[in-house]
Amino acid sequence: MSITVTTHLNFRAGEARAALEFYAGAFGGEVTAATYADFGMPAELPDAQHIVFGQVVSPEGFRVMAYDVPAPGVEVGARAEASTRRENGMTITGQPFFVSVRAGSLDELTGYGDRLAEGASVVEPLAASAWSAGFGMLTDRFGVTWVLDVA
Repeated sequence: MSITVTTHLNFRAGEARAALEFYAGAFGGEVTAATYADFGMPAELPDAQHIVFGQVVSPEGFRVMAYDVPAPGVEVGARAEASTRRENGMTITGQPFFVSVRAGSLDELTGYGDRLAEGASVVEPLAASAWSAGFGMLTDRFGVTWVLDVA
């Protein structure tokens, strides 16, 4: 018996497709996306082309799901929470979750981190730490905070 846990990210209406494409670019893999129209919503309605089910799956094991929350003007997910910062070696945040990426080597992790950093706010630059050959944190352009480290 086995179990798979996949992070399912909720975005402001209209952001999920861009986020999925960005994550596919950062980690590789294929985007699968279904819209509300694909599930029967009349195409002329404003939310019809937004994502009701989306995911990126890469051969290396990266997997994330995404959804456009049909609530225009409502801050959802990570954007609804306070910012994340590092202070005196501690992480200070109001966010309910981070997404963790653990790679087998610093070179591999640096590649993921560099791609995720495009348009991001760096919380902690990727560098050696007391517990890892590489540790870093950033909040990407979609408001998702990523913890990056070497296993």
